[in-house]
Amino acid sequence: MPIAFVTGVTGQDGSYLVDDLTGRGYEVHGLVKPGDSATRLAPSVIAHQGDLRDADLLGDLVLEIGPDEVYNLAGQTSVAASWDDPVATAQTTGTTVAAIAQACWVLHERGHPVRMLQASSAEMFGLAEEMPQRESTRIAPVSPYGAAKAYGHFMVASYRLRGLHASTCILYNHESPLRPETFVTRKITASVARIARGVQDVIRLGNLDVSRDWGWAPDYVRAMQLALGHESPGDYVIGTGALHTVREFVIAAFEAANVPDWESHVVIDPAFARQVDPPRQLADSTLAREVLGWEPTVTFDELVAAMVHHDLVQIDTSAD
Repeated sequence: MPIAFVTGVTGQDGSYLVDDLTGRGYEVHGLVKPGDSATRLAPSVIAHQGDLRDADLLGDLVLEIGPDEVYNLAGQTSVAASWDDPVATAQTTGTTVAAIAQACWVLHERGHPVRMLQASSAEMFGLAEEMPQRESTRIAPVSPYGAAKAYGHFMVASYRLRGLHASTCILYNHESPLRPETFVTRKITASVARIARGVQDVIRLGNLDVSRDWGWAPDYVRAMQLALGHESPGDYVIGTGALHTVREFVIAAFEAANVPDWESHVVIDPAFARQVDPPRQLADSTLAREVLGWEPTVTFDELVAAMVHHDLVQIDTSAD
């Protein structure tokens, strides 16, 4: 039975990954934050409580478990929140990668084959010099989150040069009903559902003109598995290659909920606008498509509709 160790096991990507791995007969170990209720944690997952900032604990866990595969999906997930505590962001999202990679290297040196996958981010490209972005695009982050992700990305490349089978997927925005409402996409779909059911009047948003490459989270989790399973390790940009604005996301959400006149329900509030925000992020995933055989399976409109319908069902169920 293959063994996998997953950080971020209760998050959006971790939840989808665990479902797939356990379904394929893996013994899955997951890192859980102290005090985390782990409500999304599958019963079959072996949970280990620990703080991402505890490098010794992380290293010891990897060596104790002796996994065949390691997926590092944990860390600070909010660009905005990374400005509130840049030091913690650097620790949980950056230096954590070094601790895990070093432990994997020790296993490798002991003759235990192990493969590592790091979830990198398009935020590393910052105000990108080229459009779309590819693996060779210059990394120039403009936020603590992007900088921490860049550090982790470079650490993986360093260990790969030493001989470790370590890969990264440079993930663009990927969404699902598992997104918390702290993310603008889920804030939109949950608010639109409440507006459709008459329990909320308006939604307050920042800049509607920001553009992103949005995809379906399970597709991106599949890409990470393909990258880790490939014969040769590498870096892969993962995105749909289609650009949409926040305004388009809002319009699609209101259409999915059959609510007319969306503009009367949206209030622009500067408090929700980021001071430094890359205006456009667009992926060129040619390498992943050609080398890994990866393709996105869900369109933008299908993604938004799935999230809205999920939130409508939640409201209707709670009202019964």
